Amino acid sequence: MQEKEKNELFRKLDDLRKEVSELKASLNQTDEQKENWFRKKEEFSRRISFLIKDIKENRIKRNSLTSEVKKYKEKRKELNDKIKNKISDIKEFDSQEKEMLKKHNIKENPSAIKEEIERLELKIQTDVISFEKEKEIMKRIKGLKKKLEGTKELNEMLNRKSSLSKEIDLMKDDAKNTHKKIQDMAKESQVKHEMIIKSSKEIDELKKKEEEAFHKFIEFKKKFNDVNDKLKDKLMEMNKVKEKLDVYLKEGKQRKKEREEEMLRSRENIIKEKIKKGGKLTTEDLLAFQNLKE
Repeated sequence: MQEKEKNELFRKLDDLRKEVSELKASLNQTDEQKENWFRKKEEFSRRISFLIKDIKENRIKRNSLTSEVKKYKEKRKELNDKIKNKISDIKEFDSQEKEMLKKHNIKENPSAIKEEIERLELKIQTDVISFEKEKEIMKRIKGLKKKLEGTKELNEMLNRKSSLSKEIDLMKDDAKNTHKKIQDMAKESQVKHEMIIKSSKEIDELKKKEEEAFHKFIEFKKKFNDVNDKLKDKLMEMNKVKEKLDVYLKEGKQRKKEREEEMLRSRENIIKEKIKKGGKLTTEDLLAFQNLKE
């Protein structure tokens, strides 16, 4: 009966060892999957953190650009208002010019006369001309200047008009440059805004993936713990079987030892009887007798 129970324990121990081996393999596989999902979750988290930082930087830059655009738009409006007012002043000068030309019966445009004087004076200074030709030009210049003498008031007005026209040109250039800056900054601001939207959409997608990876991690962590608990139970069960087997094996060894000792005592008695009767001892008897002494 004990031998049968012992064999049954050996069979059970083999079965448990197979189960433990399978559970260890399953535990390692589950642990690998668990850690893989955890790594994915961490990768998604790091990417989300990077994008959040990127969004903050782009939002600061976009808001700064928007603020600058607002300032430049105010400057552009101010310039355009000034240009409009100065153009009104130019129109007023045009009206005054017509009145003066009519009042002084001036047929030629004083500005044209002035330009002609300047052109002739430059010709004298730069061209190689004869004395007679120079006298002729000087006479022409004198006549032109005489025409201008009666239009001193008109000249002053024309100078103011010319100066105003130059101011308008400068302000138009400034307004044009300001408008270009507004366009460039608005374009850059729009790019930043689109980057923010793109990053926000990516974050939404990544959060879904992060949540899914986290759920998978929890799922495999639970599975890992379940398998680990089963493995512990099987190891405990296997240890109990081993303990029972150890008891059987110890008992078996003890019984074997007792049987051997009994056989040796029996052999000793036979040898002693042979010696007493003067019988001849065999080699086997001598070896047994030697073992008895030891």
